[in-house]
Amino acid sequence: MAITSAICNSFKVEILTATHNFTATSGDTFNLALYTSSATLNKSTTAYTTSDEVASSGGYTAKGKALTSVTPVLSSDTAVCDFANISWTSASFTSRGCLIFNDSAASDQSVCAIDFGGDKTVTSGTFTIEFPAATAGNAIIGIA
Repeated sequence: MAITSAICNSFKVEILTATHNFTATSGDTFNLALYTSSATLNKSTTAYTTSDEVASSGGYTAKGKALTSVTPVLSSDTAVCDFANISWTSASFTSRGCLIFNDSAASDQSVCAIDFGGDKTVTSGTFTIEFPAATAGNAIIGIA
């Protein structure tokens, strides 16, 4: 089992069929779900799954949390998408990675898988995911 950071292949096709709308005020709802080191998430992941998701306890609930989207912009010649940082407070769990997925879509289609590079543990504290700047070469989602 492994988590590999990647934009999901299914997402690449779905953006050309208008499945996903990242516009901040009128777009879809995107969630971030956390997973354990037993999870298999990668470019072939097509949708949200409960398999090896962090247990619904210790401040975490199934399907994670909704992300606050920032309307996509152009950075140099790259279209970029950003989200506001997200936190779980009073949390006690361990996570190895996450999946961003479209919670508005009929099948909870995946956007990208992210490996944290190792287990990250929080005990009675705040677990925060900080997103990189929405610039070419840095944004969590970029289309060049």
